[in-house]
Amino acid sequence: MTSADFALAPRHDLSVRTVGVSAPGRLHLGFLDPSGSLGRAFGSLGLVIDGFTTELELTASAADHLAADTPAGEAELDRAAAHLERLRQRSGCHAPLSLRLRRVLPPHAGFGSGTQLASAIGRAFAEWHGLDLGTATLAHWLGRGLRSGIGIAGFDTGGLLLDGGPGPDGLPAPLLSRIAFPQAWRIVVVQDLAHRGLSGGAEKQAIAALPPLPQGAAADICHQVLMRVLPAAASAEFAPFAAGINRMQQLLGEHFAPAQGGIFTSAAVARLMQWFADASRAGAAIGQSSWGPTGFAIVPSEAQAQVLVDAARASGRIGPQLELHIVSGRNSGAVVRDRIAEPRTR
Repeated sequence: MTSADFALAPRHDLSVRTVGVSAPGRLHLGFLDPSGSLGRAFGSLGLVIDGFTTELELTASAADHLAADTPAGEAELDRAAAHLERLRQRSGCHAPLSLRLRRVLPPHAGFGSGTQLASAIGRAFAEWHGLDLGTATLAHWLGRGLRSGIGIAGFDTGGLLLDGGPGPDGLPAPLLSRIAFPQAWRIVVVQDLAHRGLSGGAEKQAIAALPPLPQGAAADICHQVLMRVLPAAASAEFAPFAAGINRMQQLLGEHFAPAQGGIFTSAAVARLMQWFADASRAGAAIGQSSWGPTGFAIVPSEAQAQVLVDAARASGRIGPQLELHIVSGRNSGAVVRDRIAEPRTR
């Protein structure tokens, strides 16, 4: 496939053009059937959130140039360079570019950092060259979405998302449901800065070493999602939503415990999550995003989230390596800005 296969955008003065992309993070709330015991493997429930983003800018350059504004971004430059090279191979567009990573999501922490980085670079590249390419295609080119399609769909739409697991064609999982997350609800995000979740080869090995999730457990998870979580979110009924998430997290946490050292990857996060569960009068929806170590507690309002966090601080329950944020669900996807600046004169 070459650039001739795509419609090209109008020409611009590339010396003053900048394409910027801001991509939101997501929480992976759990798989439906990670072992495929009911016929199709994986399937994912996820939630796009505010407060955590990958942000980058693409501009013209006399020669390729990659830079980052943060140490975390610097650690991603090799991967970013590989993505650009892959995009050039697939599209046939080889113009030199300057890519700057303004901000990146915490890596291997449950926010979908790899997929959002790839999707943001892919979208900026396509926008720059005027290529009519969907996010799923870009993600497929860049090797994303092998298990979960939540980050890919979330890049486009935001919201509470359910995918059906990847199919035999190798393409990212189809999106089955997208529900606007209730505006009043809040998420207390708990990060353990001293730990990282499994990824890459270690993640594949961990999944392969686990016994299959029993059919009964997979069926229970599917029922919780279909008849509790999704309809409760659609009608803003918090109690059944929380009950469904908690049951799902219990079943999956027990299944993955041998690979991650317990229901939660981080012992410090586990202790705080248990305290949240005991202290929350609203019956918070509590769990771990993906392999962690990030934990979450979803509550019905900003006020209740603040009360929970303040009480935890006052009681000394928050370990020194933990960082807490109160965020909203995000019902919109990535933001793309294509700016043409006026040339400067001296």
